[in-house]
Amino acid sequence: MRIKVHCQNRIGILRDILNLLVEYGINVLRGEVGGDHGNAIYLHCPNLINLQFQALRPKFESIAGVFGVKRVGLMPSERRHMELNALLGALDFPVLSIDMGGSIVAGNRGAAQLLGVRVDEVPGIPLSRYVEDFDLPELVRANKSRINGLRIKVKGDVFLADIAPLQSEHDESEALAGAVLTLHRADRIGERIYNVRKQELRGFDSIFQSSKVMAAVVREARRMAPLDAPLLIEGETGTGKELLARACHLASPRGQAPLMALNCAGLPESMAETELFGYGPGAFEGARAEGKLGLLELTAGGTLFLDGVGEMSPRLQVKLLRFLQDGCFRRVGSDEEVYLDVRVICATQVDLSELCARGEFRQDLYHRLNVLSLHIPPLRECMDGLEGLVQHFLDQASRQIGCPMPRLAAAAMDKLGQYHWPGNVRQLENVLFQAVSLCEGGVVKSEHIRLPDYGVRQPLGDFSLDGDLSQIVGRFERAVLESLLGEYPSSRALGKRLGVSHTTIANKLREYALGKSAE
Repeated sequence: MRIKVHCQNRIGILRDILNLLVEYGINVLRGEVGGDHGNAIYLHCPNLINLQFQALRPKFESIAGVFGVKRVGLMPSERRHMELNALLGALDFPVLSIDMGGSIVAGNRGAAQLLGVRVDEVPGIPLSRYVEDFDLPELVRANKSRINGLRIKVKGDVFLADIAPLQSEHDESEALAGAVLTLHRADRIGERIYNVRKQELRGFDSIFQSSKVMAAVVREARRMAPLDAPLLIEGETGTGKELLARACHLASPRGQAPLMALNCAGLPESMAETELFGYGPGAFEGARAEGKLGLLELTAGGTLFLDGVGEMSPRLQVKLLRFLQDGCFRRVGSDEEVYLDVRVICATQVDLSELCARGEFRQDLYHRLNVLSLHIPPLRECMDGLEGLVQHFLDQASRQIGCPMPRLAAAAMDKLGQYHWPGNVRQLENVLFQAVSLCEGGVVKSEHIRLPDYGVRQPLGDFSLDGDLSQIVGRFERAVLESLLGEYPSSRALGKRLGVSHTTIANKLREYALGKSAE
């Protein structure tokens, strides 16, 4: 058990507290001093059980200078360690801490993947084993300041390294403790620049509004964004639900606080629960000894975005409902109540009211989530803005590829306008990126627009529609007669099958030179 003793900062108070624990045979594994003015003592007592704690509480509070004592889920150092691991784990590029002997002290998941080892195997590895002609300690001693964009080779691949020395307040070489090394693949710098450019337009300015319908949705979203209430965003896949959620977050009073996202549809129930709510120390076999913070705690004061909320398991629905009602929850395997101030924005591709009617989603949770709601229309309902959207994505694709912006042929635009767009705006963006990469001569032609036909019923199959109406009808009529002639070999039988006279059939068979017009 971990306990927090709120107390006066006086000489000997820790001795008095420990004497009480010794008297009752309770071992202290670890202790820390915390609080704003050193007015809290944290103790980790593994063999202290709840009944003993309740019995000892009055004795703690009888010690001079002790104001109160309570159970806590984590020691301050454990929380800092978990937060640091969570932050480093969220980075997709390698980060390494190197000591002045040239050995790796710690690294994130990206670093372990680069080195080809497990995360727990990273500490102690000499950096020289993987990096060619690079003496980091000597470089740090010589510069004693941050270095950005140094080109180095790691396992034969070129990286640009940012080096941040670790040193005390005194500018002495003896005080240097090493450096933090951040690596960026040189062949992905263009991609990173493009991603930075995409972030230049933030919030609602990043949402293209050439369609009147979409512009109306954004106007509604701007009015709802500052309101501190749950928001439900409905729309098909690829319509930009997360983009709108981020815009609402940035335009809210919480805009400077974290925004965390979780796809409820992409995780098993147990994993989704631990990702969202975290777990306590030793909650289950294989769990971290210090526990894990969930997205909710990492989002404290900010906004939590839950995508695919319609596929959330019944157990998670209950826990989310309680958080929305009371503002508190419990980590998996812990009985400690955690109180947080977090705004929840949810997104769904399905109609939650229909799921409620079928008993597949809790009605009370639906009404909690549906305080504010927005519906993003599919692209096929926003075709008035298609041309402007196409030009926007052509410009974006050409910038990313590094070529002049091409012109769109009229036939290509017609092809785009006649398509049903099951993947919506995301699909349009991908199709145009591919078209720009394929086109030559600065013109995107119809053959460069590659569209799958899934989701659309083709009433005529591969039947050719070349020529005028009489030619098309003639080809179709001939195909019908030819298909039925084997089953109905006489003009009388075929005429009866098609509901016309045998004379009409005989004339048609002669016209198309099919079989014999026998009676």
